[in-house]
Amino acid sequence: MSTRFEGKKAIVTGGSRGIGAAIAKRLAAEGADVAITYGGNQEAANVTVAAITAAGRRGHAIQANAGDAAAQAAAIGQAIDALGGLDILVHNAGVFEMAPVDQADNAAFDRIFAVNVSGVQAGTAAAVPRISDGGRIIIIGSINAHHAIAPGLAPYGASKAAVAGLARGWARDLASRRILVNVVQPGPVDTDMNPADGAMAAQFTQMIPLGRYGRAEEIASVTAFLASDEASFITGATLDVDGGVSA
Repeated sequence: MSTRFEGKKAIVTGGSRGIGAAIAKRLAAEGADVAITYGGNQEAANVTVAAITAAGRRGHAIQANAGDAAAQAAAIGQAIDALGGLDILVHNAGVFEMAPVDQADNAAFDRIFAVNVSGVQAGTAAAVPRISDGGRIIIIGSINAHHAIAPGLAPYGASKAAVAGLARGWARDLASRRILVNVVQPGPVDTDMNPADGAMAAQFTQMIPLGRYGRAEEIASVTAFLASDEASFITGATLDVDGGVSA
């Protein structure tokens, strides 16, 4: 494994499990010190931090409610203090909830947007004054931002479209500081949230030209690329990583 992030300091929100944990481990394996935020699963967060430290890097876990904008902003500040700076911010914390238009209520809509949009906005606002010039902000979105793969995903898809719009605007806002802002949009990925053997798996797999769910490590690889110097001319972009679903 390369050391292209040697000396870099990274924060991964929602980093205790799944895609977030895979990203945190990948950044650490390539030399970064990594702080993660997590909602309530301290045991899983400890496992991720142990993997970071096993890679010879500093790891920190900070509990925060991603749906509480003030708590999310405070956690980002605590993470930056713990790391002693910030170069890479990965917004991975998110919720997935089925909410058909004829069954959804305002509470479901508000929950989805509180975590998937307001938490990202608050965390970024807290990070921007302290992130290094030339830094990276990467949002883990979803192909549901532009491709409704199943009924009942309108609020979730709308939340992911919203953060893609934020990223495009932030790319303009932060270009003078050479801070690059991009979105990774996974398709179905085998995680606790959407397991490859879950109730929706057969339906989703039929939509994927490659015939399988993605792996969290594959999303981590793309995220690491966008965090690296190799992606120095990419900003305001959304990159679908979906096995061809959007083709």
